[in-house]
Amino acid sequence: MSRAARHDVSDASASAKDRAHDDDWLIERGREIVDRESTAIRAARDRMGTAFAEAVRLIRGSSGRVAVTGVGKAGDIGKKIQSTLSSTGTPAYLLHPVEALHGDLGMIRAGDVAIVLTRSGATEELCRLIPSLRECGCRVILLTAQTRSPCAGLSDIVIDIGDTPEACPLGMAPSSSTAAMLAVGDALALTVMELKDIQPEQYAAFHPGGALGRSLMRVHEIMRTGENCPRVGLTDTLRDYDRAVHSAPKRAGAAAVVDESGKLVGIFTHGDLSRLLGEPEHPAERLLRDVMTVAPRFVHRDAKVGDAIRIMQPLSIDELPVVDDEHRVVGMIDIQDLLTHGFSVFDGSL
Repeated sequence: MSRAARHDVSDASASAKDRAHDDDWLIERGREIVDRESTAIRAARDRMGTAFAEAVRLIRGSSGRVAVTGVGKAGDIGKKIQSTLSSTGTPAYLLHPVEALHGDLGMIRAGDVAIVLTRSGATEELCRLIPSLRECGCRVILLTAQTRSPCAGLSDIVIDIGDTPEACPLGMAPSSSTAAMLAVGDALALTVMELKDIQPEQYAAFHPGGALGRSLMRVHEIMRTGENCPRVGLTDTLRDYDRAVHSAPKRAGAAAVVDESGKLVGIFTHGDLSRLLGEPEHPAERLLRDVMTVAPRFVHRDAKVGDAIRIMQPLSIDELPVVDDEHRVVGMIDIQDLLTHGFSVFDGSL
């Protein structure tokens, strides 16, 4: 290397070292990259036409599943698109193009739809795979920046994502193109979801774990029932209450007071009992109708658990009776069960 070349490299290294401590330069550079990717997404949006509509109808009307495939970074984006499809009511699976050419084509069934991702449209493995997919009875949707490429000529529907420059400073690392692929893939999945009229309850069924699943759980899925929901009558005594809560298999902190038809008329808790124990008169033989909380708060069995929490939280209620359409007691929500199922009664997020 010449002396001049070594000098240039030294200057570049020094410049990069200085920039590493320059917040303004780093932030501005990050914004430029986001802007470039945003431009790519807008370009893909502007190119959406009849091919997009045809692809949506094809996926919506398919009797099979959706196979998503791509090589390298496009394959990584494909994994996210496949996940979005599956979680929004469209069964989908990931198909590795190389493994598919060596036996995994057995996953394909006639009636399946394939979404193939490739910027260049000339990826060798995909050029070999697409004809095999079609021979298996699979229709092919291609997402590419090159609509006159070999892969485009082999596909049923070609969606143009736009050929915008990559955000990478070298113009090489997939960035703008993958951002556009992801946006178009999400647009396909979510438009199909809307056509299928997926409701929140159906969506929750695909996400039973975590905060999402919890937010749509119904009271009857978590409430205590049977022996674990102590009930006492209006003419029962505090001694009867004590016997009822201690006979429950799970620790019970309250009992619902019901009339002869089982309808909720009151509630009595351990807190109420503790306050009575401080009185001079021995309370064991006192009637519950004289000491219960009249017209207590309650929740319907089909309400969301979040609705129960919104009743319990402001009043610091630990137990909440659950009723049916006839106002009969069918269960009890206990704060311990809420915590066990991952609900928080403190942050008010539900």
